[in-house]
Amino acid sequence: MTDLTSGRRLRLGMVGGGQGAFIGGVHRIAARLDDRYELIAGALSTDPDRNRISAGELLIDPGRCYASYQEMAETEAERDDGIDVVAIVTPNNVHYDAARAFLEAGIHVICDKPLTTSLEDARSLARLVKESGLIFVLTHNYTGYPLVRQAREMVRQGILGRIRVLQMEYPQGWLATKIEDEGQKQAEWRTDPERSGPAGCVGDIATHAIHLAWFITGLEIEELAADLHTFVEGRQLDDNAHVLLRFTGGAKGMLWSSQVAPGNENALRIRIYGEKGGLAWDQENPNILTWSPLNDVPQKLTRAGNKLGQAAELATRIPAGHPEGYLEGFAQLYKDTAERIIAMMQNREPDPASLLVPTVDDGVQGVRFIEKCVESHYLGGSWVVF
Repeated sequence: MTDLTSGRRLRLGMVGGGQGAFIGGVHRIAARLDDRYELIAGALSTDPDRNRISAGELLIDPGRCYASYQEMAETEAERDDGIDVVAIVTPNNVHYDAARAFLEAGIHVICDKPLTTSLEDARSLARLVKESGLIFVLTHNYTGYPLVRQAREMVRQGILGRIRVLQMEYPQGWLATKIEDEGQKQAEWRTDPERSGPAGCVGDIATHAIHLAWFITGLEIEELAADLHTFVEGRQLDDNAHVLLRFTGGAKGMLWSSQVAPGNENALRIRIYGEKGGLAWDQENPNILTWSPLNDVPQKLTRAGNKLGQAAELATRIPAGHPEGYLEGFAQLYKDTAERIIAMMQNREPDPASLLVPTVDDGVQGVRFIEKCVESHYLGGSWVVF
């Protein structure tokens, strides 16, 4: 293979993502979809046997299967053929220390969200990224969908006029019973405050919904009022949340996220209404964006349409009628990240289209959202300044 990195793929390492993990496999598929990366090193599990077996399954050289991310960062930084970038795909409580170790070793970072489990750590990490000059990407993967980027372009061009209302929801039903007590690995850590952080549903999925609002509109939160609730008896973290929002420019918003809503799988939706019309996008039907001009017939924008802008076109891989979705959204972030890293290697400016990826600053904003929701909840749902 020949690409912009002088005939090689970017060398990728991974922290977490061993046997039994969900998101690690998603990252690996996404990284290879555009053929820009090769996974060559990993600290895939804190369990030595699972770590070794997982590395073998992924054809990682045994000598580059590390017992810890600290060892991996130090050793890979010293190698002439060391990794260019690491993907951190662990529970939330590991993000800060792992990211810090690789940044200090001079290695670019791709990290799952939320950024950290505390705002103090998030801000510390942001300072380190700026000091290092390295690339740091947060995988809010829904920002990689073509029609999400189309929505952003339309809003930023003023087609909707001044934004008035934002309506976001992200219901799931998979935690409607206490499956964390039945050995379900994904449920175990997501409902554990030691590993997940101060919020459950809010940190896990509401952060995706609010980030979509930020990404598409550019509006900032001024105040919020949150009602967090735990419906499943004995669970330590929230599994349902309602959040009222006041944005810059006078826009109002409401966000509902739930993991105890039977009949919902991954029903992330966003609706945006301005003076001149509205937009609606549904993650489970991601190849349609509904545009409703004021006093006119609603239009279904698809990837086959001739009304899409450049941002959507550049994030599209396959012909219209062949659905693109979750894996391609992740892959777009990996593709954009590769362009940014390659540009840095070649001492040139990256393609401007690659700059739409979420950064460490987005991560700080997300952790701040989590903490403000928790603060408001403990104040009885009072409005708090963001």
